[in-house]
Amino acid sequence: MYLYLVLGSALIGIAVASALTAAGSRRYRTAERLSTIHDYGFTADSQVQAYLPRERSRTSVTSMMTWLGEILSRRIASVREDHIREQLMSAGMYTVSPRTLIGYRVVASLIFPVIAFVLVGVSKPLDILIVALAAFAGWVLPMSYVSRRARKRLDQIDRRLPDLIDLLTVMIEAGLSFSAAMRMAAGQFEPPLSDELRLTLQEQTMGLGVDEALGNLATRADTPAVKAFVRAMTQGERMGISTGQIMRNLSHEMRARRRSQAEEKAQKAPVVMLFPLVFLIFPAMFLVLMTPAVINLLHSFKSF
Repeated sequence: MYLYLVLGSALIGIAVASALTAAGSRRYRTAERLSTIHDYGFTADSQVQAYLPRERSRTSVTSMMTWLGEILSRRIASVREDHIREQLMSAGMYTVSPRTLIGYRVVASLIFPVIAFVLVGVSKPLDILIVALAAFAGWVLPMSYVSRRARKRLDQIDRRLPDLIDLLTVMIEAGLSFSAAMRMAAGQFEPPLSDELRLTLQEQTMGLGVDEALGNLATRADTPAVKAFVRAMTQGERMGISTGQIMRNLSHEMRARRRSQAEEKAQKAPVVMLFPLVFLIFPAMFLVLMTPAVINLLHSFKSF
């Protein structure tokens, strides 16, 4: 009976919060849209939507998450929205505001302990520890998902960047300008690299200079390869050096860096394989090899 009362109270609370949020969803949507424009510097939503993934329709749940995130970010100074914003931009989640993610973390840190309480209860000290760990996991997992998605996306950009530089080198040496070469190259690659190129071109269309647009690219995709590309192009524009020669030298540097990274990962492979070898493969091998010998030894002792 006590369990049913807890579940019923939780469901009633969620229903009331959803109803209140749905009643003010228009105001929340407007505030979140203005917050997104302020955070990422976009001034024309219709132009941005042509270059970014299509935004999902706003729901009352998303509005409620944003509202919870606003409350928490105002009252707790340790919540760093700038760091969360950088992670969201690296993950390509441009339509998700930092406060929305904070709201999801708050809800997850409340729901996970309830689930753990329903499954294990709180009759033992170990059960209380499990509930506390569930609350911690609910707070950490949403941010861990964003960080993992950001790392994967940045790795994909780094992997395709040498091919982009090769293509840009050919186009620039054929007589195209850097912006025209970027515009043509954007259609030859798949996301996420194509999304970043189109967003950089869109920023130039909206009035930013080449240096500023490339600087924003380095901010969104904060990797050594992208930084080297942006630094080389910025210095070439300022010093008047031939862009084709810069791109050719940069292409050799990128491929040398990728080769060194592959060699570094190959050197780390034995250390990474040590855990599964010692704890998973070797015990199974010993079990298969030693079991017949142990059985024969036992039969030999029984025969005496």
